[in-house]
Amino acid sequence: MALKKYKPKTPSLRHTVLVDTRALAKKRPMKSLVQAVDYKAGRRKGRITVRHKGGRVKRLYRVIDFKREKIDVPATVESIEYDPNRSSNIALLKYKDGERRYILAPAGLKEGSQVISGEDVPVKVGNATKLKNIQSGIKVHNVELKAGGGGKLCRSAGNSALVMGGDKNYVQLRMPSGEIRLVHEDCYATIGEVGNVDHGNVKLGKAGRKRRLGIRPTVRGQVMGAQEHPHGGGEAKHRVGGQRKSIYGHRMGVKTRKTKRTNKYIIKRRTTKRRSKVKKLK
Repeated sequence: MALKKYKPKTPSLRHTVLVDTRALAKKRPMKSLVQAVDYKAGRRKGRITVRHKGGRVKRLYRVIDFKREKIDVPATVESIEYDPNRSSNIALLKYKDGERRYILAPAGLKEGSQVISGEDVPVKVGNATKLKNIQSGIKVHNVELKAGGGGKLCRSAGNSALVMGGDKNYVQLRMPSGEIRLVHEDCYATIGEVGNVDHGNVKLGKAGRKRRLGIRPTVRGQVMGAQEHPHGGGEAKHRVGGQRKSIYGHRMGVKTRKTKRTNKYIIKRRTTKRRSKVKKLK
């Protein structure tokens, strides 16, 4: 989808860049496929339990079929719709038996396209099959971690994992972070990358749009008073106490997790920005 820029009529419009949604369907979601959202704005009994959350525009949750469990039943894409609960768009499928379901809309999927999930399906955008049936070099998204558990990996806009072949009942996937991990070959994945690729280039332009998303302002601890944050109370930009701490006094930047169950499935760790900088300096 294309990006939409504005003439600088106001200071907020000068730098605003939004996704052009004119290609999406202009209709309300299917009534049978939505649920009410119980939103508490990060509060429990009136006390803030999650910082920086506040009031937002009302929204309905669209029930997404992450499992793609209607095997060998062809479906037609009725519409590509906006989903306020995620960065990607969603596609409304109408199956041959008359049932309708929402799925994540991959890039290139259009109204009228045919999709299917099963064992022996063509390698085509929107089709879902087991990883063992997908050739090396193919991009996939909505990847299961446990067979039948529903897609867990690569679900946000523009994301995909690259199939790198496999052995001994496992398939190697290169994740968007650069991590290479093993996933069981019987896990389902959808072919293609998630659509709405330009979502990462959006610039909201003003604080009001952020507030409508339910995000309240974030203030640095360094500019607070000593009674409000462990970093506060110093002269100018001097941090009191030396060690970086959270607002609750816990040390930051220190690993607290001792073991990780999935270590044996990770072949190569993801490359962080800090590590790449160190390599360049060397």
